[in-house]
Amino acid sequence: MIFLFQEWTELILRWFHVIAGIAWIGSSFYFIALDLSLKQNKNLPDNSHGEAWQVHGGGFYHLVKYLVAPSKLPSELTWFKWEAYATWVSGFALLALIYYAGAELYMIDIVKYDLEKYEAVIISILGIVFGWVIYDLVCRISLKTNIYILISSIFILITVMSWIYSEIFSYRGAFMQIGTVLGTIMVANVLMIIIPGQKKVVASLIANETPDPIHGAVAKQRSLHNNYLTLPVIFIMISNHYPLIYATKYSWIIISIILIIGALIRHFFNIKHTGAKPPYWICFPIIILASVIFYISYLGKPQLTKIKNTASLIELIPKETLVSAKEIIVSKCSMCHAREPLWENMQNAPKLVNLETSTDIINNIQSIHKQSVLSYAMPPGNISFLEDNERNLINQLYLSVHHLKNK
Repeated sequence: MIFLFQEWTELILRWFHVIAGIAWIGSSFYFIALDLSLKQNKNLPDNSHGEAWQVHGGGFYHLVKYLVAPSKLPSELTWFKWEAYATWVSGFALLALIYYAGAELYMIDIVKYDLEKYEAVIISILGIVFGWVIYDLVCRISLKTNIYILISSIFILITVMSWIYSEIFSYRGAFMQIGTVLGTIMVANVLMIIIPGQKKVVASLIANETPDPIHGAVAKQRSLHNNYLTLPVIFIMISNHYPLIYATKYSWIIISIILIIGALIRHFFNIKHTGAKPPYWICFPIIILASVIFYISYLGKPQLTKIKNTASLIELIPKETLVSAKEIIVSKCSMCHAREPLWENMQNAPKLVNLETSTDIINNIQSIHKQSVLSYAMPPGNISFLEDNERNLINQLYLSVHHLKNK
């Protein structure tokens, strides 16, 4: 019963998180595009910055932007903030339910650091707070300085934190942790900078005072940061389904490259929204960087002994290779991947993949190879101490089966 409740809770939270994220990202993309597409018109009201005409859903819309604020506060004002808050709250709830509650599986890698669950959780929370504090400090210092210095500082911050996490946590835990840091930075920009600044502008209008334009400038800076961070955060959200991305030694470098690729893609569309000719040249560095990621993910896989003579391996497969690999897989994987799992509160094997018999193993050898040979995804956090020489034996079995199937 507890397992069923946990499964449904996780499903509902994931669903809610995706819905809220779509709403937040959609509004963010829309307003950045709207802001960049504004056109000047001499007939616009005082204090206005530009206008845009849009058509959607059978109707026409006329929008006017005021650079600081209108001369008079309207009777109704729509705020865009709850999408961001709901996304973060649901995301952190998922982090607590999956990664904190199951830290021994998803966060802790005992080969790196044999942490207690509470220690891993404390490090995670402190890292989230640290990421926001340093980012906010850099933004405040760099508000009136060169934009490239600011961008470089933020990039270095995220890269260094990614590397530190990869040295402390499991590969999957490190990837999700940096995603949480980026998501927290984005929502904190809304909660602690953008919305308070807008409230101060509204308060000034109510008091018949002239609003301070600094609030609009800071809000635009942080909103633009959120715009450029969105795609990397989405990538990290979906990456835990692809161990060749997150479960390699150089996953922290992959995150750094994804930051650049995501920024380039958003820059392409931001330029396009201004009405200028789209910078198609951006496609070339994106392709080059994607190729680098592909190569790095290959370099970062477990280091295995190279087999010089595949033919001799095939001669060994009927007994020694299968028996050795089966012994390893059953002893290191079947605590979860069994018809009656031994792991606490686990009713069924993950994805219903059982690895107890030779038939089970042969039928799932391709998935086993991807999860434990081409990456460090399994076992989670290497909780059962699967060594590289053991991964090599699994690799030999895979090569043998692959050879026989294609013979």
